[in-house]
Amino acid sequence: MLLKLKRTPGLYLVGFMGCGKSAVGRLLADELGWPFADIDEDIEQSQGVSIADIFDQRGEEEFRKIEREAIRQRLREVESGKPIVLALGGGAFVDPANQKLLEDRGVTMWLDCSFTRICTRLEGQEQRPLARDPDKFRQLYHDRRDSYSKAEYRIEADTDDPATVVAAILKLPIF
Repeated sequence: MLLKLKRTPGLYLVGFMGCGKSAVGRLLADELGWPFADIDEDIEQSQGVSIADIFDQRGEEEFRKIEREAIRQRLREVESGKPIVLALGGGAFVDPANQKLLEDRGVTMWLDCSFTRICTRLEGQEQRPLARDPDKFRQLYHDRRDSYSKAEYRIEADTDDPATVVAAILKLPIF
């Protein structure tokens, strides 16, 4: 296993909403025998409301502050030696400060999925505030790709089989 991963045992899954971070993360954590966490779930639990409600009632800027703190809380666990597979929200890795925090405390992986597949997965879902306007949603997908490309590894995730993605991750030279 990569020395960096031994010191700070965190695997951070980044990518656009609907790319499979949670599904892949849960399966990867099971394969490794590590705990799994999802930042969006952490936020909803700590705030007592949905992500959509936070966006609607407090705005995206306030949501990003809450998100940064949730990430920091999980990173404190990793720094103490507790391993984790962590799925981040679609916009978390866009923030350069979050990128730096994560890269210094584990390994970042971009799950790259086509826009077409993401649209199919999210069809009919109303709980994604940034997906409500189709034109803005498409632009957001393209705008965020540059940030995601800064992850240490890019994993092809354009499949509906999370096991295929996990198998690709487990072939990385970090293990």
